[in-house]
Amino acid sequence: MNSFVNSMSAAASGMRAQGFRIRVVSENIANNDTPGYHRKLISFNNAFDNKTNMNLVDVGRMSLDNSELQEKYDPAHPMADENGIVKMSNVNLMVEMADGREASRSYEANLATFQQARQMYSSLLDILRR
Repeated sequence: MNSFVNSMSAAASGMRAQGFRIRVVSENIANNDTPGYHRKLISFNNAFDNKTNMNLVDVGRMSLDNSELQEKYDPAHPMADENGIVKMSNVNLMVEMADGREASRSYEANLATFQQARQMYSSLLDILRR
């Protein structure tokens, strides 16, 4: 394969990975007030594609953040223990917003790379047609 297609493949794999990361961040934010919810974490792996002989980004294992759950005193809550304590989620909205912004910016950078490679490939084809 040519270098334009390779760069577009690498950018597309980055967009897929960051799109998945944005989904996980969105789930964490949506479950911020869910009692007992553990924040989800994802990792990325370097995957070698034999067909293109390239290293691509692959979404790795998803895991749960096992840090302490926030405790809230609410004896009227149905999930409260005998002391009136409810174990809330361990989601920190500031961390999730920062992760979401980073994922969004990384997605945009990969999209710009993809578009630039596509434009260069299109320009090359136009030159060859002349």
